[in-house]
Formats: sequence, structure tokens, C-alpha cells
Amino acid sequence: MKLLLDTHLLLWAAGAPERLSPAARALIEDPENELIFSAASLWEIAIKHSLGRADFHVDSRVLRRGLQDHGYGELPITSAHAVAIDSLPLIHKDPFDRILIAQAIVEGITLLTTDSLVARYSGPVRPV
Repeated sequence: MKLLLDTHLLLWAAGAPERLSPAARALIEDPENELIFSAASLWEIAIKHSLGRADFHVDSRVLRRGLQDHGYGELPITSAHAVAIDSLPLIHKDPFDRILIAQAIVEGITLLTTDSLVARYSGPVRPV
């Protein structure tokens, strides 16, 4: 199964695996699953890191290389993803989360999330 990890899951998988729920850990560690990260997550991390947010204290370049070295696939943001946002209900206003949801829908992959608002979207969204 193809799994797109939300930004917090990426950060925890890479640097704080003890914060992962047992369900998230099982899905991430299952060799049958293809793990994917979005360019949107790295964009979010880079912005929030530059603003000094303590919960985003990671170099996005180092994280990207580490994810790639550990077999994660990279999902760029396309115009198809961008225009799909207009069909999403306004459950969540965070633009980074909304593009992740649109990417999951357009690509037909499952978005793993720790965010209860994101989990309220119908479609390929799975809370962990």
C-alpha cells in the first residue's frame, strides 16, 4: 500500500520514533508498504524552522536526504494537486494539510495523519 505521511509523522519517524503510535509504527515498518513524503511537508518544515518554531527544529535538506536514503519516495506538488483543493470542504484551513489531502485524493494513495481535523476528510485519509 502507498502511504503518504503527514508532516508530523515524517518528523517523528525520522527523529522521534518513540512518539509514533503503535498503529503508525506498524504501518511505517511494514516492508509491504511504500512510504512517500510530499514536497509540501518539506516546504512546511523549512518555513516553520526559519521562523524558529521549536517543534520544527530540523534542517529540511538533511531530512530530505535521510528520507530518500531510507527508501521514501518523493511526491512533488503539481497543478492537478493545486486545483483539487477547491473541491475540499473547509474542515481544515491549514494550506499544508489541505495540499496533502488533495495529493492523496489525486494520486489515489492513503494519507496517514495524526491530525484529528485532517482525519475528518472523506477519502484516502487514515488517522494513526
